[in-house]
Amino acid sequence: MFGGGGGLNPRKMKQMMEQMGIDLEELDAEEVIIRTPDEDLVFTDAQVQKMDAQGQATYQVVGSPASRPRGEGGATAVEGNADASEEAADDGGGSTAIPDSDVEIVAARTGASEENAREALEATDGDLAAAVEMLE
Repeated sequence: MFGGGGGLNPRKMKQMMEQMGIDLEELDAEEVIIRTPDEDLVFTDAQVQKMDAQGQATYQVVGSPASRPRGEGGATAVEGNADASEEAADDGGGSTAIPDSDVEIVAARTGASEENAREALEATDGDLAAAVEMLE
């Protein structure tokens, strides 16, 4: 497609991307966590690039992750989460506890308070996307 036998000059590539309206930004990320149903993939020294093209942001993560099994409620066993799950169990509600990390994600994504984010998550049975949609 680009011809020339063996790669493109990085400056030329950047210039072409700018002409196409693509903005590439290097992020100074301290940690990246990818949650799957079975495990958390934790990148502590990852290189992260954000590419904006036609109003859509794409993130590229390069590095070697550590794999941690998922704990109950989708959170890994951390000192603070043990106390939170005990409080939720004492709540008497019988529903599953909403992890603090999920509350923080919804609050950050929507700009809502953590209290409102938690209420939205409880109303949607912990569905992050539905809670975000409810608050936006």
